[in-house]
Amino acid sequence: MSWMQNTNAMNKIILIIITILGSLTAKPQVMTGLDSICAAIREGNPSLRSSDALIRSLDEAAKGARSWDAPLLSTGLWMTPYNPNLWKRQADGSPGMGQYMVSAEQMLPNRRRLDAEEAYMQGMSAVEKQKKGAALNELYAAARQNYYQWMMIQKKLKVLDQNTKLLDFMIRDAELKYKNNLGRINVYYKAKAALGNVESIRIDLENEIVQKRVMLNTLMHRDKSMVFEIDTAYSINDFSVPAVDSAYLSEARSDIKAVQQDIRLTGLQQQAERVKLKPEFGVRFDHMFGFGGVPMKYSLMGMIRLPVAWSSRGARANIESLKWKTEALNQEKEKMINEAEGSYYGLQQEIASKQRQLRVLDEKVIPALQKNYQTMLLAYEQNTEELFNLYDAWETLNSTQLEYWDRVQQLLLMQVELQRILEIK
Repeated sequence: MSWMQNTNAMNKIILIIITILGSLTAKPQVMTGLDSICAAIREGNPSLRSSDALIRSLDEAAKGARSWDAPLLSTGLWMTPYNPNLWKRQADGSPGMGQYMVSAEQMLPNRRRLDAEEAYMQGMSAVEKQKKGAALNELYAAARQNYYQWMMIQKKLKVLDQNTKLLDFMIRDAELKYKNNLGRINVYYKAKAALGNVESIRIDLENEIVQKRVMLNTLMHRDKSMVFEIDTAYSINDFSVPAVDSAYLSEARSDIKAVQQDIRLTGLQQQAERVKLKPEFGVRFDHMFGFGGVPMKYSLMGMIRLPVAWSSRGARANIESLKWKTEALNQEKEKMINEAEGSYYGLQQEIASKQRQLRVLDEKVIPALQKNYQTMLLAYEQNTEELFNLYDAWETLNSTQLEYWDRVQQLLLMQVELQRILEIK
């Protein structure tokens, strides 16, 4: 007896050690929520970092908007005879001929032109900042879509787990009854085929989970093979907005704001072209060193650059071109607002319809089918119902449950699209 007690104690100790070692070596699955994924995308996605670099580039370029044209320096002989003997003072005492000149020329830019060019260059980064916001909105939409699809796959896998247990029960019971000449073999094979189909569906769904995980890792710009799990809790949000009109969308949508900034930028560019039609002034200073006793001389001259007809054609053509570009951008903005409004109101109606369908399935159809299956199961256990009818009850319940999660996925993806349209972060 003492020997057996010692053996039992030793077995318990070994079991405890194995349990502890297993808990230490097992790698816990990292749970990642949608907010964490979106934050990682915002911080690490390469396309957003590329936008940051481009914005910085444009801001740095704008710092040189008020620079002047470089001065023009020249030097050389001026009004000098080819005969070097004439450069010297002559024998009769008359001065020589020729001079050496140093010249400097500087155009003085029009202050209004500098102001216009500075405003134009500073406005270029504003367009890119709004485009970055639009790109971030698209990345969020892609992340939410993959996240919710993965979530619904997890829900379906739970249904498949239940189905596997039920089919195993049917197969074992059908086999037992067939051996005892109490049932038919055809239902047995039908249940075996159904179990194979369940396993095939499971393989497809598990592969889809891998694909969704890879996609989310790609969006977060990290190791594509990194394993993590997601939270399967979800909620249907209410995105009803009192008035989704052009004013609301113009303030909410980054892509529409980017077009607005582009329209503003085109106006600034047009103003910069108009200023080119104004005259610009400059100054020129020449200093001459005389040869052979010729006194030093200088000249100081003012200059004006006149935008005459043949020199201003390019600026006038650009002004006209930018006018039509502004018109095109305005029409593009109207098109985007019109499409967004139509999509929003259409989705609102579709979401309301889908929610009503889900309530019917959740509150009426699935509970009735569950009761039907339970009734069939009870009757089958009491030998008052055939396994074939029990299988049909299970098959109807199973397909309806999978259909329910398909409809939930459709609703969540509509929610994602609505968030994208309204650019709700």
